Amino acid sequence: MTHIVREVNKPGSRLNKKEVVEAVTIVECPKMVVVGVVGYLETPRGLKKVKSLFAEHLSESVIRRFYKRYRGKDHYKAFKRYQQPENWRKHVEKTLPLLKKKASVIRVLAHPKMSDIPHIGKIKAPLMEIQVNGGGSVEKKVEWAYSHFEKELRIGDVFQTGDFTDVIGVTKGHGYEGVTARYGVRKLPRKTHKGLRKVGCVGAWHPERVRWTVARAGQNGYHHRTEQNKRIYRIGQSARETTDNATTEADVTQKNITPLGGFPHYGVVLNDYVMLKGCTVGTKKRTLVLRKAMFAPTLNGDQGQINLKFIDTSSKFGHGRFQTAEEKQKFFGRRKAKKEQKLSKREYKTKLAESK
Repeated sequence: MTHIVREVNKPGSRLNKKEVVEAVTIVECPKMVVVGVVGYLETPRGLKKVKSLFAEHLSESVIRRFYKRYRGKDHYKAFKRYQQPENWRKHVEKTLPLLKKKASVIRVLAHPKMSDIPHIGKIKAPLMEIQVNGGGSVEKKVEWAYSHFEKELRIGDVFQTGDFTDVIGVTKGHGYEGVTARYGVRKLPRKTHKGLRKVGCVGAWHPERVRWTVARAGQNGYHHRTEQNKRIYRIGQSARETTDNATTEADVTQKNITPLGGFPHYGVVLNDYVMLKGCTVGTKKRTLVLRKAMFAPTLNGDQGQINLKFIDTSSKFGHGRFQTAEEKQKFFGRRKAKKEQKLSKREYKTKLAESK
């Protein structure tokens, strides 16, 4: 996380045309690789799978997903026969017409490009289905999905600055906890028998059971949650392609989004990123899913414009003062490039003898 300064465009508000400081979350978004397409038929009992088709060439990171214990390229058998050109062509000729004829919902299979995020420490790619929406026919959706096999999609192809998004993730886990930590139940008086971080009464004599509404001890955190309507303040370009993806019109300092010393417990942001207002669920390096907001609020006039004045890139390890390394060097002056190495006893004696 970091903070930004922006000018509010909200006619009628006390903050209109004034600058505010807000907390934001930087979410790194590596390129997504399309590796398949799957079709579903809508039935009275829900969606029924029609057929799926994978791309001809799959990266090792996604092949690991099909194994509980992967032992290397020479040992895996998944998709070996499938990926032979003559077999794959037969699958394409058989599957695509079937999807166009029977399916009513089309989804692509995609995974992040794991080679872009080595600092995450994961090599097994998370594979997910992404629905292809729009006003086109099923035939066009199938053709679009097939034409994007083994191609890369960026976050800017889906979202724009000012959009609202729903963030889906898993919250930070706290393990098994009692009712005071889990639900904030009021503590009992000090002299209470057998503990005071408890529920005073778990219910009446009748009904002869503990109701579900009564707070009980149990698992706290590590829950699947969806946070609605997170505003996108900026979609930044990859640091591999530019050196100023955190520069604004008001702040012309050439700088990238990564603060001095890197983000704590994360590191350097090298890929495209999304700047979301507020916080998100879960710990650092945990996978998040962003989708178009289901119930996005309507904005009037200039409210859709995001006017960023300043993005803070000072160190997050303490009370940071400097926005860039050049700014810090200019303040402190030139530092020694290398510290003098400590000499061993033999080297010290040799040097001493030479000086004599």
